[in-house]
Amino acid sequence: MKKVGVIVGREWSFPPKFIEEVNRRDKGVVAEFARLGGTRMDEKILYDVLVDRISHEVPYYRSYLKHAVLEGVTVINNPFMWTADDKFFGASLCAKLGLGHPKTAVLPNKDYVPGIVKTESLRNLVYPMDWQAIIDYVGLPCILKDAHGGGWRGVYVCHSIEELIRYYDGSGLLTMIAQEFIKWDQYVRVMCIGQDVVLPMPYDTHNRKYIPDPNYLTPALYKRVAADSLKLVQALGYDMNTVEWAIKDGVPYAIDFMNPAPDMDLNSLTPEYFGWVVEKMADLVIDRALNPKPQIKDLRWSKLF
Repeated sequence: MKKVGVIVGREWSFPPKFIEEVNRRDKGVVAEFARLGGTRMDEKILYDVLVDRISHEVPYYRSYLKHAVLEGVTVINNPFMWTADDKFFGASLCAKLGLGHPKTAVLPNKDYVPGIVKTESLRNLVYPMDWQAIIDYVGLPCILKDAHGGGWRGVYVCHSIEELIRYYDGSGLLTMIAQEFIKWDQYVRVMCIGQDVVLPMPYDTHNRKYIPDPNYLTPALYKRVAADSLKLVQALGYDMNTVEWAIKDGVPYAIDFMNPAPDMDLNSLTPEYFGWVVEKMADLVIDRALNPKPQIKDLRWSKLF
């Protein structure tokens, strides 16, 4: 019997429904909440597949999952890629892949850990920062956000250089990116499962909710958004992700694509999309358990390009 372990935080709707769906199918694969606490370097992992929903907030889990990959376990998502990923890298990757993306600049941190002496430790940094050059590149208004953040936390729309500097001055230890603001006509989040299945979902950014509407995109635009999302997650190697597209004048721009623990809550997704996600995630883990694809072979960054 193959085993799937789920590592979660405060989620209440997706994990039990997903576990129930895997076990209901009786395919020789059982799923359960993973149990772990203190891991030895020679410790064998009890699972064939681990689904990671929370290691970005619990560092011990990330260390455990890296060890699991070395032991031949399939981890969704690959913790080595997730550790290395950030929103500026993703923006650069979009450019390499020929995908529409807002102009993006990554900024030096405002503050640093106590061991950093700014007059001695930061001799490579140009100071003061050329804010005008940044504005000339990304334009106004622009978006300022955490290069490693998610969930719309710490995202600011800046209408002047003074506003941009003010929000930057409050960013503390975060590494921020400044990004061109796309005034979109339509906005979709695309749920991507297993690097081969996607579901474009209309998304209301003001009320933070999905709007089930199969006719929201034209067939041609739906096809393009789906294909571009697959191209991006296949390059990143994510088996569970959402890609957000702001569509202006019929052109989709990849706004956000670093969501390796995407929101899968019933209340967020709506019942229509929730059922699809549960079904496709069950398909994915059963396939990975029965047909392993060792991720240890994927640890070559050149594979991205």
